[in-house]
Amino acid sequence: MVTLLAIESSCDETAASVIRNGAPLSNIVASQTELHRQYGGVVPEIASRSHVLQILPVIDEALRQSNTELKQIDAIAIMTTPGLSGSLAIGLTAGKTLAMTLDCPLISVHHLHAHIYANQLTTQENIFPCVGAVVSGGHTSLYNCLSPLDFHLLGSTIDDAAGEAFDKVAQLLNLGFPGGPAIDQASRAGDPKAYRFPRALLHKKHLDFSFSGLKTAVLYSLKGQESSRDRPFLLSDETVSNIAASFQEAVVDVIVSKCQQALQHTHHRILCIGGGVAANRRLREQLTEMADHEGIRLFIPPMSLCTDNAAMAAIAEARLEADLTEDLHLDIVPGLIRP
Repeated sequence: MVTLLAIESSCDETAASVIRNGAPLSNIVASQTELHRQYGGVVPEIASRSHVLQILPVIDEALRQSNTELKQIDAIAIMTTPGLSGSLAIGLTAGKTLAMTLDCPLISVHHLHAHIYANQLTTQENIFPCVGAVVSGGHTSLYNCLSPLDFHLLGSTIDDAAGEAFDKVAQLLNLGFPGGPAIDQASRAGDPKAYRFPRALLHKKHLDFSFSGLKTAVLYSLKGQESSRDRPFLLSDETVSNIAASFQEAVVDVIVSKCQQALQHTHHRILCIGGGVAANRRLREQLTEMADHEGIRLFIPPMSLCTDNAAMAAIAEARLEADLTEDLHLDIVPGLIRP
């Protein structure tokens, strides 16, 4: 029986989970949404300061809810890449300190691989091999996932992530932060064909994504190419809904198409989705339709496992079994990395 304490602090959520034999006994997440709302996006310095305040209470609560004492912990799992440097450093420091104090193994977890593995927590079936897609505020990536230890990047965003595009377009439409849920809600009353926004790289053979041009197209549709970005403007509810629905449809079309291409490229019959944008209603609908048409097994985690959390670090158990542990020289690798 192996008991892990997992820590996640890659962006703006402080999270900890006690995991026993691959099953989370607790999954505590302290959200920073209200701290960043007024800025329309995550402010790295504010995020790291909040992690400092939240990390120990969150770990304590994860232990309490799982009825586990620190002396029962067999290993510490930490999300070390990718992410914001200041945020990652807080989790790393806490994890190293606990591993040294408890004299137990330290396991490095790739944040994006863990998002895909979150699907394993909700099914009794083996999800590998599969195509994994992570669609979040900071990442839009496709992986060829052969096992919990064997992930190969197929493609990723060359500029903005899908979630970032949702946040920026929501800001343009005065819908608030976070943008994903706001646009999803506004789109319900809109016409997804009202605006023909671009689908960048849709028909390219490679599996990379690009959403920067889509954001610009929305801006131009609102203000025109010669207008000042900062000039205030008024939008009717109908216009907001139509732009939200059309923008969302463009993002979803690209993601679904690229997932389909990745499945054809790898010949896998399982597709696993992860990341906060996986909670999007329209994306789930279109992925389900595509999977049914292609005869593909589709896995999407429940909402609580789509956004950043520590339970998905259960993938660390495979690394522990393979003796892939780290020493106290372990460091973070921040940023939008390609590996």
